[in-house]
Amino acid sequence: MIGLIDCNNFYVSCERVFNPKLNGKPVVVLSNNDGCVIARSEEAKQLGIAMGVPLFKIKNIITQEHVHVLSSNFSLYGDLSHRIMRLLHKNCPHIEVYSIDEAFLNLSGIRDIESFCLNLHHLILQGVGIPTSIGVAPTKTLAKIANHIAKKSRQPIMILPENPDAHLCTFPVEDIWGVGRKLAPKLNSYQIKTALDLKKRDPRWMRKITSVIGERLVRELNGLSCLSIEE
Repeated sequence: MIGLIDCNNFYVSCERVFNPKLNGKPVVVLSNNDGCVIARSEEAKQLGIAMGVPLFKIKNIITQEHVHVLSSNFSLYGDLSHRIMRLLHKNCPHIEVYSIDEAFLNLSGIRDIESFCLNLHHLILQGVGIPTSIGVAPTKTLAKIANHIAKKSRQPIMILPENPDAHLCTFPVEDIWGVGRKLAPKLNSYQIKTALDLKKRDPRWMRKITSVIGERLVRELNGLSCLSIEE
């Protein structure tokens, strides 16, 4: 089994570690030149503030809703990221650091995966102060989907069931890891609109109309791991 641990609203969460007064309040973090929003708290998302929106376009919302606007502090975010990854390395021997706030975990051989992941969640929350979500599944692609579901349901962990079709049938194909903006319209043109639609397609046919990437996605959605943990 593979886990994906992802820090929730990472840049905002980092700011809250050193300024607890920001907890429960709408917060946005801006790009280097303070031009665009690159991170949002859940409260800011609920106000309709979109990722990447220029600051000048949301001045009214910021004033009316008392949104806290912060300049980015990448040295702080990098330091907290290193602390989190050290904790993960210490407690999970085989991990792949995927980004500043994400890592894949090799959970092979762990008997009680739920307890193990909950322990990781609490260790990071208590040791660093950053909330996380963990998705668990047989493949990286499914683990990404499980993580997305965990975040949406505000649960620390989501382990996809052996038959995940009930979740895949409502999961938009454009939100699948590896699909992106360019591939999604092409898949939509073939009536592939959900993860379940993609899962049901012939992988060889997918290779013909897309590439090896499409074939790999189909196999991963069917529980066949094509992407190993790269330590």
